[in-house]
Amino acid sequence: MGFFMILHYLCQKYYSMQAKHPSDSMCIMTDLVLPGETNPLNNLFGGELLARMDRAASIAARRHSRRIVVTASVNHVAFNRSIPLGSVVTVEAKVSRTFKTSMEIFIDVWTEDRESGTRAKANEAIYTFVAVDETGRPVEVPAIEPETEIEKQRFEAALRRKQLSLVLAGKLSPHDATELKALFV
Repeated sequence: MGFFMILHYLCQKYYSMQAKHPSDSMCIMTDLVLPGETNPLNNLFGGELLARMDRAASIAARRHSRRIVVTASVNHVAFNRSIPLGSVVTVEAKVSRTFKTSMEIFIDVWTEDRESGTRAKANEAIYTFVAVDETGRPVEVPAIEPETEIEKQRFEAALRRKQLSLVLAGKLSPHDATELKALFV
């Protein structure tokens, strides 16, 4: 009996750690901007948008890792366009790169014109999530294999963003940030 339990465990670990594609983690959340979610200019509160992005990114990270995930950082947020009251807002999140226990999630925010139905990109963000076990300890996540050109660009840029973050935090010597150095050589 013990042999089969070990074999079952190893098979589960193998299949859960096979590389996945960004599209496997895609989370799309669409909602309206309601009066209680707006500022005095009748635009969506930035904090409300951050919360929506965090929820979508959390779902994407969980789909990729199939583990409990926690927000580690909000690396970048660009509030490029205000989002007016009554707008239809779509938040699209998917894993752009994985590291040992962390996942970078790239988020695109779109608005939809109420009359024409045309979509316009309003905002974007990059969040980092860490997969943890039931005790809160970080656990390994599967690798990611980008497929589309934009996924490949985001995948490659993610390593530079991570190295920059580690250098700024004093956790990586600038000398060892090879991807960053390559930008300037």
